[in-house]
Amino acid sequence: MQNSSDHSSLPEFTKSQLALRNGQDKDEIWCAYKGLIYDVTKSKLWRNGKHYEHWAGQDLTSEMTDAPHTEFVFDKFVIVGKLKS
Repeated sequence: MQNSSDHSSLPEFTKSQLALRNGQDKDEIWCAYKGLIYDVTKSKLWRNGKHYEHWAGQDLTSEMTDAPHTEFVFDKFVIVGKLKS
């Protein structure tokens, strides 16, 4: 999947499915932000599923306000799905 503005065809994943992509249970390292799921596996900053005090496999929307960067940090990652509400 590529980063584009049309996300209607993306697969949906539950929070439980996202939680498995934590770099420990499965090899993929995914994070959700504002309903979209990003693959951060290739990022050196997410090695082993941890980025400072944040853990992969979860929705980080509420944690962005504490981050030293903006939400545009996700622009460099591939969107792999939508978080099922």
